[in-house]
Amino acid sequence: MRTPLRSRRTALTGATALLLTLAVSPAAVADTHQAQRQGGSLVLIGGGLKENNTQVYGEIIERAGGARARIGVITASSVPAAQDPYADDPDRCSNSECNGAYYSDLFKRHGAADAQWIPVDLDHIANADSAAVVRQVNSMSGFFFGGGDQSRYLTTLLNGAAHTDSKVLAAIRAKLAKGAVVAGSSAGAQIAAGADMVTGGESYEGLRDGSSPGYFEDATRLGYEPDGGFGFLGSGLIDTHTGAYGREGRAIRLAADTGHDRVYALEENTALVVEQPGGPRERLRILGPRGVAVLDLRRARATTTPPSWKRKESGAPGRGWSLSGVRYSYLTDGDRYDPRHWRALPAPGKRPLAPRSATPVPTNTDVFYSVANPAGVPYSFLTTARALAATRVQQQAEATTYEGGPRFTVTFRKAPGFTAWGTNDAAPQTLTGLDIRITGR
Repeated sequence: MRTPLRSRRTALTGATALLLTLAVSPAAVADTHQAQRQGGSLVLIGGGLKENNTQVYGEIIERAGGARARIGVITASSVPAAQDPYADDPDRCSNSECNGAYYSDLFKRHGAADAQWIPVDLDHIANADSAAVVRQVNSMSGFFFGGGDQSRYLTTLLNGAAHTDSKVLAAIRAKLAKGAVVAGSSAGAQIAAGADMVTGGESYEGLRDGSSPGYFEDATRLGYEPDGGFGFLGSGLIDTHTGAYGREGRAIRLAADTGHDRVYALEENTALVVEQPGGPRERLRILGPRGVAVLDLRRARATTTPPSWKRKESGAPGRGWSLSGVRYSYLTDGDRYDPRHWRALPAPGKRPLAPRSATPVPTNTDVFYSVANPAGVPYSFLTTARALAATRVQQQAEATTYEGGPRFTVTFRKAPGFTAWGTNDAAPQTLTGLDIRITGR
């Protein structure tokens, strides 16, 4: 079930937080997939959900009714049993039915009254409009979408080019509106996105080449689905596995290319809990051992200029892409975020920290944890941001991409309003309002 750290096939995930007026771009959500204006909640995990994460599993179960919780497990983003050579081996199988049983068992072990696989996948696409499966959905009080490839969710639960709900998805959407919880991890979180849902790509290639609509066999190419996912969350784009796979760069580039002004970049084994998604009282909270980055592009400005390097193989001048004016906040356990007012509210017990270290920010020559670098370090971007927050001898720091031609430089700056938060004077945990500039040379 756990994707190897250096295997990154899928999008702002695989299968990415928390008071000024909500300004979603016109492309933010397709009308037919707007999140309901009131009702239930979302629990979106950035992938890598560990079996012993009682905090996150417990949150989902509590929102589904506690000891009475009935969880419907959807794993249509996995390959179907017909494509799994180990389908008959319970110790080696990794397909939709096998993964559905895995999560169903986990939810029961964590205290749900019942958990059942919802039998929709590439082998059972017709079930997405089955009256019997709709009845099964209607008997549930919560839902969990597993990881894999989110394009398979589009294929199995939406009606082709029309991008309209199947009967099963319509039933889940109605349950959400009436108070159910909808959770998902990795691709299961990504599919909650609205318009311009990412379909794949790496940060360096995304910054260099830009984004394109579609799904590409080249795993490094930054692609997106213009019609989006299910649209449960419309106040920002979603990324997953962010720090573990160095996806901050591609998230910023996709948002800039498609006119979005906010990204929720989710870390592994950590949840973004969304109350009343899509409504005027939408509120977000972070739950888990890592965090969620909120990327604010309202003041971002992109430029494309000829850099100093040439593409020797073609003799043609390359072009460098740069972006300034991005604000980066990194929110951790217990922090809250109000998307309507663009305001983070650190958890009780956290307080502003004055920088005390006299140590300069360490050199960082692989800011987006390149797959080409065998010695790369995950959470590289965040490590530099926190080191800058902790030091009193620097107001800004630079980090670069591992790749050159062009090489991108990320400048982190303590802009007015930047604050580091923590529970002691030594270790910044939460960061709010750090200025980010990306320059291609």
